Amino acid sequence: MRLNGVLTAGLVLLPGLLGFTGATAAAASNPPASPTPSPTATQPSSTATPAPSAGENNDPPNEATVAERSATVMASTNFQLPFPCGQTWVGNNSGSSAHRAYEIDFNRGSTAEADRGDPVVAAAAGTVVISSHQGSANGFGNLVKIDHGGGWTTFYAHLTVRSVSAGARVTQGQQIGTVGRTSKPGNNISSHLHYEVRQGEGYPGNIRKAVFNGATFGYPIQTLTSKNKCGGGGGATNPHTAQSVCGSGYKVVDSAALGTAGTVYLLYSAGSGKNCVATIKKTSLGKATATSAYLEVQGKSRVTDSGNFAYFAGPVQASAPGKCVKWGGKAGSDVYNSPFEHCG
Repeated sequence: MRLNGVLTAGLVLLPGLLGFTGATAAAASNPPASPTPSPTATQPSSTATPAPSAGENNDPPNEATVAERSATVMASTNFQLPFPCGQTWVGNNSGSSAHRAYEIDFNRGSTAEADRGDPVVAAAAGTVVISSHQGSANGFGNLVKIDHGGGWTTFYAHLTVRSVSAGARVTQGQQIGTVGRTSKPGNNISSHLHYEVRQGEGYPGNIRKAVFNGATFGYPIQTLTSKNKCGGGGGATNPHTAQSVCGSGYKVVDSAALGTAGTVYLLYSAGSGKNCVATIKKTSLGKATATSAYLEVQGKSRVTDSGNFAYFAGPVQASAPGKCVKWGGKAGSDVYNSPFEHCG
């Protein structure tokens, strides 16, 4: 079953600290645009801000330091949704009893666990000041915190995997981890991304409204499509590789560029004796566009994987002992077709 297509957003979540209680999300109209998070933003008087539960540290100390940039520089930063370009996610602020201000929990799959392992990317460039499992200190589980300067920080919690270390500089759209369900012992939460924007000190009063692509999130629930690094500019990265698509043991033996839209790869596994072809997209990442991969063993019918895919086509696998193979693929309008080759 392919997992790289865009999934229909929906929520089926379990109760737990910093997680949804099971609300079904619906699209909400955008509120008036707010170009950037305002340094003077405050939470409304109607927002309850109870003190953290006894024994919890919801404002964990930084593990790395970073030189502050001016608030003026930060004011020009364009925060984006913390997911790859083109993906559609449902954000929910009201589905968790643990939320004290403007925190957001994100899901997109037909069930919560369908999102587990999906890439999480930086909402804006900055320096990682926390990358650790918070253990029993709080309910964040695997947490990445990024300092963007000017007192602004973002939190990404419950990650299955953390891809960056404290002290590392990250660019907007760079993968920092994957969606998960880690928390403190005893918290049986379902998979989701818990996301926060904070400015300055004094939890929970320092939690600010989230702004994505220049517009304030439509609290309490909104469905959004990511614009994070959609411009092409080299920042968008496909989280999949030919090796990860074909599986363990495969090594690239040949490849062909499909213009700027992608690359098609021919791989071989000495362990299984099989060839594999995969087409990996470089543009329109997260959007379902025409993509294909094929493999033809001499004397046998061609096997093709073709459709509208978000990140890749394939894997197409076949054994070809003592035979030559044709291979190729398509991304966008660019096509590659090999001659019969790689005989063996």
